[in-house]
Amino acid sequence: MGGVKAILLDSSVLLSPSGAGDVNGDTVLRPAANFLLSKLRYSKIPFGISQETGVPSSKEHFLQEMARTYSCTIFCFSPENDISSEVARIWEGNEGTLIHVVSGVGADVCHKESGSGWLKVTVGLADKKPCNDPEYDVAIGDSNIFIQKLEELPLLICNINKKAMHKEALIVGYVMKPSREEDFAKRGAFPLHPTQNGLMFLPLNYELPMSSQLKLVDAILHKATDEILSVDMGSSSEFGEKVTFTRNLQELQRNIKCQPDCCVIDPFSNIFPMLNRLKIQQILIGLEALNTHGQSKIRAPHFLKVDSFHEPCLEQRLAEAKLSLPNIVKPQVACGVSDAHSMAIVFKVDHYKDLNVPLPAVVQEYVDHSSLIYKFYVLGSSVFYAVKKSIPNADTLMNLFSDKGTEPLHFDSLKSLPVGTEQLNADNHQIDVELVKDAAHWLRGKLDLTIFGFDVVVQEGTGDHVIVDVNYLPSFKEVPNDVALPAFWDALKEKIFSEKSKRASQTS
Repeated sequence: MGGVKAILLDSSVLLSPSGAGDVNGDTVLRPAANFLLSKLRYSKIPFGISQETGVPSSKEHFLQEMARTYSCTIFCFSPENDISSEVARIWEGNEGTLIHVVSGVGADVCHKESGSGWLKVTVGLADKKPCNDPEYDVAIGDSNIFIQKLEELPLLICNINKKAMHKEALIVGYVMKPSREEDFAKRGAFPLHPTQNGLMFLPLNYELPMSSQLKLVDAILHKATDEILSVDMGSSSEFGEKVTFTRNLQELQRNIKCQPDCCVIDPFSNIFPMLNRLKIQQILIGLEALNTHGQSKIRAPHFLKVDSFHEPCLEQRLAEAKLSLPNIVKPQVACGVSDAHSMAIVFKVDHYKDLNVPLPAVVQEYVDHSSLIYKFYVLGSSVFYAVKKSIPNADTLMNLFSDKGTEPLHFDSLKSLPVGTEQLNADNHQIDVELVKDAAHWLRGKLDLTIFGFDVVVQEGTGDHVIVDVNYLPSFKEVPNDVALPAFWDALKEKIFSEKSKRASQTS
């Protein structure tokens, strides 16, 4: 049996039953259908919807709009006709298994061709046993199987594709907030169809037994920072114990412990430094070891941890930390909580007294950098960068806000700040890319992370390369897809093989 070449969904599995529409009686999707269609849209597997002829025009228009939204094909049929030839014509260039998904009450069409590459999947027959749950196994020669929920279909697809590729395929289960997932998926980063290096991406679903899903996957890619409820910086415990994750992520962590062969990209403990701006600053101090005489210098910004803005010796402490005004003040908690990105630029030391930034905070050097920022992305052993406009130098910024009497400039770092008006020109600074790449590889070893990003500015006057921010699993959206995606997939595969090799050597 080959891999999945295409998927045909009977409309009965997608639409709410007759009479179960919205308050106006209009046709609506089943809740599970939104989940499935959004995954199939970017799956790299062709799919379509089969619908009996003669349906009301409102339903027909709804299906057509759905086909446009999710980039799929509509197949119309009459009960006495077999549409398999039309389906085969549309998808004739593909080899493998064609899955036809029907409901327990769906029309029984397209099955005169049983045994000729078609697999009928029936959803929601309570008296039928699911296909070898929990592994969603399909034996060679099967032409009819059953699943209880529509959300199980991606697991079945991955299982079929993995069997077709034998041991060459690896399944990566992933969890992250929907908006972030869509950013990755619409670029083609999470296909259900095997990538060029043999990876498939399975969306882990908390509506299904997590243990069953983890038995199928080889690795888990997570953005755990999306799942943080709180970080108790006042606690004296280890940092991992300061973090409270959502119930869903806690469930995932519990189930991972029962799957010792499953690789986690990256271990949750490895991301804890990324949650703590003070810890990151302390790590970046080690960049000094990369500097040699006669070359550009790469370094951390000067910084100081502050527990209270009313400290009597605050001005002296700032001076001792080599912090001259203006300063940029950030919460020590770097992400995962609502006010982690609530920051301020302070122009006068007196303005610290009424500063509205969460404590404890990190006061960081404000580096004049001609409104240019270099965003670096580390994907395994590959390093990419992009140049973007940034906030102006301090004197320009003060002039922009002179009507406020140079009061602290409060801002949310996830939203836009004023940027310089100069034309973007990276040649202004002649950044030493090789030096920064050396720093990237050093950071990769220090943090033990597979995919991360960091921001670099080049200081006016000194030419110092200053790393001002580090973040976990960025979207690397500035890097073209044809370059970024292969590097992304290779980084994941390299990590999986590395972990498997490490475990094999530990048990031998």
